[in-house]
Amino acid sequence: MGRHRLPAAPGPARRRPRPRTLAVATALALVGAAGAAAAAGLLPALDGRCADGTVRLRVAASPDVAPLVEETAARARADRVLTDGSCLDVRVTARPSHEVAAGLAAAADPDFEVWIPDSGIWVERARLLPDAVTVTASGEVAASPVVLAAAPAAAGALGGSGTAHTWAELAAAGLRDPRLRTGAADPLHSASTLLALGRIAASAGRLGPDGDAVVAGAAKQLAQRTSASDTRVLATLPRNGSDAEQTDPRRNQSLILSEQAAFRHHSRPGATPLDLYYPADGAPVLDYPYTLVDERRLDLTHSRAALRLLRLLGDEEGRRALARHGFRDRRATPTAGVVKTAGGSDPRHAAAVLAEPPTGREVQQILALWTITVQNARLLTVVDASGSMGTQVPGHRGRTRMEITRDSLLQGLAGFTPQDEIGLWTFATRLDGDRDHRELVPARPLGETAEDGSTRRQRLTAAFEALAPVPDGGTGLHDTVLAAYRAGRDSYVPGTFNAVVVVTDGVNEDPGSPDRAAVVARLRELADPQRPVPLIALAIGPRADLAELGPIARATGGAAYRVSDPAQIHTVILKAITAVGRG
Repeated sequence: MGRHRLPAAPGPARRRPRPRTLAVATALALVGAAGAAAAAGLLPALDGRCADGTVRLRVAASPDVAPLVEETAARARADRVLTDGSCLDVRVTARPSHEVAAGLAAAADPDFEVWIPDSGIWVERARLLPDAVTVTASGEVAASPVVLAAAPAAAGALGGSGTAHTWAELAAAGLRDPRLRTGAADPLHSASTLLALGRIAASAGRLGPDGDAVVAGAAKQLAQRTSASDTRVLATLPRNGSDAEQTDPRRNQSLILSEQAAFRHHSRPGATPLDLYYPADGAPVLDYPYTLVDERRLDLTHSRAALRLLRLLGDEEGRRALARHGFRDRRATPTAGVVKTAGGSDPRHAAAVLAEPPTGREVQQILALWTITVQNARLLTVVDASGSMGTQVPGHRGRTRMEITRDSLLQGLAGFTPQDEIGLWTFATRLDGDRDHRELVPARPLGETAEDGSTRRQRLTAAFEALAPVPDGGTGLHDTVLAAYRAGRDSYVPGTFNAVVVVTDGVNEDPGSPDRAAVVARLRELADPQRPVPLIALAIGPRADLAELGPIARATGGAAYRVSDPAQIHTVILKAITAVGRG
């Protein structure tokens, strides 16, 4: 779970315009007038012959838009469309956008002149790759908004597709209601999921402190229900209306999809019906940028051929083809037939708000959020057991800090997977002989089974439930922090998010331990960039001192947080993991 505070655009958002200039000036000069176009051979042949042979143009297109481009290519061949007096022969290959973007870094001589990914996100990522081939976006071919598609059970829980919801509300509902099992394609491969995560983060940013937990929880939930591609995620829907299919936990009841993917789904006989939700705070848009690849190596003939194809895709017949394939035009204007077939009940909802595309920095933040979410977690949780943890908390019917802390940690435990590793220590002055800490449960995978048949999760749950303050015990903070950090670093697991979480309601009360400056210095010495283990410190109660905890946590790359209500500990832990996980 990485950093996710993305700028939230208040109110209806309008799409940020993209540059629409074709880089080849000589080709642009030919667009101006019909006479010039005819002279350059940009109109269909009058005599049905190709005077100067054939110009072949190779196109790599996102699999969802490739059939549309192939239909236009077939039209060009059938009509003997000319470019510079030669017939235009367009050959289209369907290739996943993320694969093309990655491949451009290694391809010295790409085998295509035009690339049409499903989103400008991939063009921007390709530009950032070292030694990548130059790519130049020159307009958009089509558009399709990204929405939440709900099967009947989920649609009933959400109130029907005419109901207005924000992205944050949809995400929060998915965390509350088991009927809203939401699936998505891997955002490392899917622009639809990547854009939706960005909108969830922007939407949740308006919720204040609770927004972080919504984003992190939604990402965690999606991470457990991802598919390899947008096509495969549709196969996770219930296959029929039987009770067994509707309640099968392996089946998703809602999906993050593009409108076009929902249109294509409903075009197949017997497809599971879906209602589309166009969030009230903005649907992001797949914009299918028409992209020249390594334009410096393109000769004038191929540059003009590329321009000719772009014009065909945008002419009257091209616009009709867009609707046949479930796309909107490049301005994302909704078409009633497309919206209805896709599952939108009211075209007015489909036209309400289109969100601006994320900036490059925002995309990096979203990817950081996802990367840390899909990694397994290895957390050593260290809980203060000093006597002050027995203090009653106002507004909680006489319950103590320890009781509320315990219940909040148990609530957080439920959100971890069987592969996550969670350990538990407790601490107070001289709790275990001369030591201020005691290990209750070592950090091991929660799904691991002991000889008696119990799981590690069950043992940890029992240990949490047994937590109790030590009468007259002081807060042995400094020695415990150093010991816990050494343990976390020495047992570091690569490929996992490793962290130490310290929950305390006071300041160090062990006079024989190092002072804060010495603790900070020692932590800096212990910190290993190759084995990052951020320390997350949670200060609960009025005596806990952020000025004390902040420098200690930051020395490890972590952070300290004040928790006004112990009941919110699990929420703050989720927020903290998200924040420090950005690296």
